[in-house]
Order: sequence, then C-alpha cells, then structure tokens
Amino acid sequence: MGGLTIGYAAMLEQFHPREAVELTEYAEARGFSGCMAADHFQPWVPEQGQSAFVWNVLAAVGERTTGDLGPGVVCPSFRMHPALVAQAAATLEAMNPGRSWLGVGAGEALNEHVLGGYWPEAGARSRRMFEAIGLINQLYEASAAGKDTKHAGEFFAMETTRIWTMPDQPPPILVATAGPVNAKKTGRLADGIITVGAPLEKIEGLFERFVSGAREAGKDPDTMPKVLQVHLSWAPTEEEALSNAMTQWPNGGMKFAKADIRSPHDFAAMAQLVRPEDFEGRMVISADPDVHRRHLQRYADLGFDRIYLHNVGRNQREWIDVFAEQVLPRLRR
Repeated sequence: MGGLTIGYAAMLEQFHPREAVELTEYAEARGFSGCMAADHFQPWVPEQGQSAFVWNVLAAVGERTTGDLGPGVVCPSFRMHPALVAQAAATLEAMNPGRSWLGVGAGEALNEHVLGGYWPEAGARSRRMFEAIGLINQLYEASAAGKDTKHAGEFFAMETTRIWTMPDQPPPILVATAGPVNAKKTGRLADGIITVGAPLEKIEGLFERFVSGAREAGKDPDTMPKVLQVHLSWAPTEEEALSNAMTQWPNGGMKFAKADIRSPHDFAAMAQLVRPEDFEGRMVISADPDVHRRHLQRYADLGFDRIYLHNVGRNQREWIDVFAEQVLPRLRR
C-alpha cells in the first residue's frame, strides 16, 4: 500500500471492551495496521449498547498489537481537564514508544454534558480545544526538560506541576475537524489532522487550509499526518448491509449537526426519521467489496496517510476477512 496504512476503528459504542480488543488484534493479524478507538461516555443510540473508557481499552490494545494506536477523539475540556488528558496520552506513549498519538476534538454534548456544566456554542468549544492543546504542549515541553509549569488562561487553570512519567517523545497531537477555520488553526497549532469521510472537494478545501496554517507556522505539511475515519456498511447482501446501517448506525444518515444532542434516547427518536436515501453521499452501503475499494481509493488519492475503517454492522470478523482479502491488498497511494 506504499505510504498508506489501513487501520481498524474500534467502536467502543458498539462492542464490549474485551471484544473490541480481540477484534483489533484479529484485524491486525489479517493485515490491518493501527487502531483508532472512540472516546464516548454514551453510545449514539441505545441499540449500540456500550461505552467503555477509551484509555483502558487502548492500554490493552497496545499490549496485544504492534501498530499505531490512539483515541479518535478525546475532548480535552469538559469531562477531562487538559492536564489529565496529557498525562493519559503520555502514559500510553511511554508504554508504547513511537506508536501512539493523541486525537482531540471540540466535544459533543452526548458525552460532555454529563457533568452538568454549561454547554457553549461551537466557536467557544473550538477556542477551549485550542487552548487545551496549548496547555498540553506547554506541559509536555516543560516536563521533558525536567521543569514545572503552570497555566492561567481564558478557560483553564493549572497550578505549578509537571508530568513525571514522560515518554522519550510526546505523542503527536492530531485535531479532528471538518471546518475550514479550524483546519487552518490545526495546521498552525497541532501535529496533524483527522477528518471523516466527506465529499472530496470539501476535504481538498480542508487540506488547503491545513497546509496554509502549517506553512505559516514554519512547518512542513508533507510530514504531518493526514488521518481519515470512514464509516461504511458491508454485508454479504445489500439488504443486510442496509439493515445494519439503519439499526446500528442511523446517525450516519442524519444530515444535521449532532454536537448539541444530549441523550442516546433522543438520537433513537431522531433515527425513526432516517430513510435509506439519507445515507447517499454520506456512507457507502454495499455488498460489493469493489464498490468500497473504489471509494477508499479516492481518499487515498487525495493524500491521506492513514485510513481507519469502521464497518457499522456487528459482522466484524466476516467483514475483516473479506476486506483483508479483496480490498486492502488493492489499495494504492
């Protein structure tokens, strides 16, 4: 696959943590490389049924695999102070040198509102995220030099401290974004970008802003990871593939911003309105592996370094086997 790795997205909203670890290990044995695991406090819809703590699962994945691994993504803001996220990510990297990365995002009410604080609008959430990234980088830099540091910002305070268990190199910080303003800030302030499957022209626009921000900061964008998560539905029949999408991943057919919705039960009510045609242009649903391969190849051609795949059904091993044989070997970068 020359310069491209295809990883496994361990969906902790759908699978018990032991099963998620076993599936990740199985995927690697069949040719997938790397693991992106979701940080959720609740599943999207009750039908999915799980929501394990991502850091515990990643620790187990690290012991049972050899590829890269990271949370896709953590919100370093509402449930978890940036200093705690920095410590968790530093420990994961210390245990798995050169393998881990820290994926961060601005957060969703589904997970972050559980502590009962004020839930701000999108712009404020983004500002919090970028301040958190600055705090984490400051903490890593001081800790690596054997020094304490402190922080007093718009959103966060941290008294004088350091991270005592630091890896040789801190994990790269990758920011999840689908918007042009944040893409440029990501290029300037982070180490790489994560996005989700979207129309190619939209992703090209994100990349342009990301590259511009990186160059403004004196960085080489060609060396910075460009990471994609793709949700898809494959099953042996078209009917089963569609059924899996409708029952397990109806959020994939919701054509509206979801960051302010607080309950899986609210998502379930909204899922009653989702129709098969709502997935068009948003998620590939097909029993033909070649349809999926062609779709993924278009993303590879755009310049992504790593693509993590999430098959939305519970037919994980069957899907892993089919893609390992018919899709992964034929993808090129």
